[in-house]
Amino acid sequence: MELRCGGVGSQAGGRRMDGDSRDGGGGCKDAGSEDYENLPTSASLSTHMTAGAMAGILEHSVMYPVDSVKTRMQSLNPDPKAHYTSVYEALKKIIRTEGFWRPLRGLNVMMMGAGPAHAMYFACYENMKRTLNAVFHHQGNSHLANGIAGSMATLLHDAVMNPAEVVKQRLQMYNSPHRSALSCIRTVWGTEGVGAFYRSYTTQLTMNIPFQSIHFITYEFLQEQINPYRDYNPQSHIISGGLAGALAAAATTPLDVCKTLLNTQENMALNLANISGRLSGMANAFRTVYQLNGLPGYFKGVQARVIYQMPSTAISWSVYEFFKYFLTKHKLENRTLY
Repeated sequence: MELRCGGVGSQAGGRRMDGDSRDGGGGCKDAGSEDYENLPTSASLSTHMTAGAMAGILEHSVMYPVDSVKTRMQSLNPDPKAHYTSVYEALKKIIRTEGFWRPLRGLNVMMMGAGPAHAMYFACYENMKRTLNAVFHHQGNSHLANGIAGSMATLLHDAVMNPAEVVKQRLQMYNSPHRSALSCIRTVWGTEGVGAFYRSYTTQLTMNIPFQSIHFITYEFLQEQINPYRDYNPQSHIISGGLAGALAAAATTPLDVCKTLLNTQENMALNLANISGRLSGMANAFRTVYQLNGLPGYFKGVQARVIYQMPSTAISWSVYEFFKYFLTKHKLENRTLY
């Protein structure tokens, strides 16, 4: 591949699609990297939203069977027929006893939620990150800006995803009375009211704000270490995304267990804890988990959560960065043609 060193080509060394202003130092880089550098310093809002939607849909679709297992492994008082020792063993048992398609039940509602949720999520993150870096007068990436931007993006993301999460998790549970997403929505709406779709919203935010802060800060930090020029580098996006997701998932597992309990309103667990009616509020969920399972209860399903989240975030970032690069380059080429 042709190498271009110094000269006019190196003047674009500091230009990045994410607004990073690091100086490339005028070193030798291949033509493919330089093509990425010469793209506009920030992609358009529509590009961020399209790339984000594609990333969300693919991430949740590919990893959905593992997500189904995670939901069941977080059950506080599972049916004896739904006891699992590992993700692989759980998938085998579910397919053997409940049918090949059982781990995918609820995938349709998740895809419908993931598209718009991730579109707003990435668009908000990119724009907030760029704005906050300018406010902080930071040359490059401020970790504080990344954390705040991730938290703000989470507010939008969870507002869309929370109802989908409620329906999805109720469909995923063992011996679920719901046979389709539509029947689940009708039943929950009719028996518990519209508020049931947002019963775990505060818990979701309490979990996802620290999760996304850790996630984005770790991702941007790792990118600085292994991809300092911020080129389009699929390997670096996969590694950074996977490690960031694994760390954030492990750290926030206790909150995820509480969220699952609030979403599913697990009858056997609530009866065992002598709770009549509906469980609401993160504090009550924390007390119930401790009452039923002690401290280990907060880490139920941690293995499945990390196994799910690590490839999920790797897929999400690699797909997002690919579409951001592809769409921005395509728009630039169209502009030069006319």
